[in-house]
Amino acid sequence: MTSASPTGAQITLRLGDATAQIAQVGASLRSLRLGGVDLVPPYPLDQPTPACSGVVLAPWPNRVRDGRWDDDGTPRLLAITEPKLNNASHGLLRFTAYEVSHTDAEAVLRATIVPQTGYPYLIETAVTYTLTPDGIEVTHTLTNRSATPAPVALGTHPFVTIGDVDPHDLVLRVPAETAFTTDERMLPTDTRPAEAALRDGVRLGDVTLDTGFTGLARDADGRVRHSLTAPDGRRVTLWQGEGFDYVQVYTTPAYPGQSLAVAIEPMTAPADALNSGLGIRRLAPDETWTLHWGIALG
Repeated sequence: MTSASPTGAQITLRLGDATAQIAQVGASLRSLRLGGVDLVPPYPLDQPTPACSGVVLAPWPNRVRDGRWDDDGTPRLLAITEPKLNNASHGLLRFTAYEVSHTDAEAVLRATIVPQTGYPYLIETAVTYTLTPDGIEVTHTLTNRSATPAPVALGTHPFVTIGDVDPHDLVLRVPAETAFTTDERMLPTDTRPAEAALRDGVRLGDVTLDTGFTGLARDADGRVRHSLTAPDGRRVTLWQGEGFDYVQVYTTPAYPGQSLAVAIEPMTAPADALNSGLGIRRLAPDETWTLHWGIALG
């Protein structure tokens, strides 16, 4: 089922008592509900996507300082999309209307990054959202259709919650050893040890975060697992697969309909990676990179 909104068509997926809604613009995961409980906080259909909620970030996540980067010896200048801080922010697909196909429980969205100012590469992208009995699994692909190797990175910006609980009382766990320090423009300047309390779990109402992390602990299956836990023991987990070696955690009191919201953002590279080179992958012509993440209640 689809309907129109400022974020394009809205695709509704259903599997048992799980539902999800995907926005055509930005390929955003705009809601996820399981057993009548929101795991991704929805936002009004008549509003643009707030705080980049659920949007796919490619061919780079987060910020590029002044929009300038060095492309293997060639200077590039991207369009400034965050004028307040004079940065190029969150890639080139944030406001793109993807091509969509879907079944009852799965949606595939495709968009092409075309050569443009500051990024002269042709990259085919796709994101597949698949409902599961306990949540959703997401697969991204990036394929380089350029004649030369192309530098790419990818992130996504989901907000997570347990919707029938005061979000201040949810306990956030992020299994990270290292955090990035940033300047007044939210660009990384150094690293520091991450707070041990985050690895053990902190009450969401007691922290304010807009922080990038790395040194992520992986479980035996190769996945990194972040979580929010309710006082009654229910837990929503956001996991990120191989290739996602970074995460940004962002809290805000300004999300529509929420007294407090948190985004847990899997990323293959941190902020300003086109300059630092951290996490950037140069895809050979016709090479495809596949990445996975997901959300589960349990």
